[in-house]
Amino acid sequence: MDLSTLANLINAFAVTAGVIFAAAQIRYYRRQRKRDAMLNLARSFQSPTFARGLRRLVELPDSASAEKIREILGPEGEDLIVHVTVTWETIGVLLFHGELTIDIVDDFFSGPILISWRKLQPYTTDLRQRYRRETWSEWFQWLAERMMERESKTPAVPAYIAHRDWKNCSGALRAPKTRRALFSKHPSLRFRFELQRPPLKK
Repeated sequence: MDLSTLANLINAFAVTAGVIFAAAQIRYYRRQRKRDAMLNLARSFQSPTFARGLRRLVELPDSASAEKIREILGPEGEDLIVHVTVTWETIGVLLFHGELTIDIVDDFFSGPILISWRKLQPYTTDLRQRYRRETWSEWFQWLAERMMERESKTPAVPAYIAHRDWKNCSGALRAPKTRRALFSKHPSLRFRFELQRPPLKK
């Protein structure tokens, strides 16, 4: 083998190694970004303002008019609701742009998101008309509709049932990661939770 061929081989190996290293760095960056996003989601639930707002929101009666909601909440309560809906807006935007996965959002927030939209839909519609702005809470609505679509295909299953076979990262037994896999493994669960699932209103 002459020096020219050897040099070409070394260059080829160097380029290949560089590509492999770059790919590994990209994968690491994406994993790190996913972990950071999950931590930020968890922190949003830990905010006292968010917790107060969500509590006020879930206690609202179903099908209440915008006027009734304002009467119940008062100005301070409305400020708390804005904080909650802006959180849902942010999560919707991040999901749309691929910064979050729908599985993570579902695990953290699917119930609160759906309850929030069910309670606040008349109030949100009224705000859009009042401010002549159809984009008011647009990503909150988009996010809630994605959750509704998801649950219309596969009913929600509590984590204590869906992952009851989970051991740990080093264990041999791992629970199914998706609802589809879960229902494939335990067909009776689909029937059980479809019976329990209330109709979702868009």
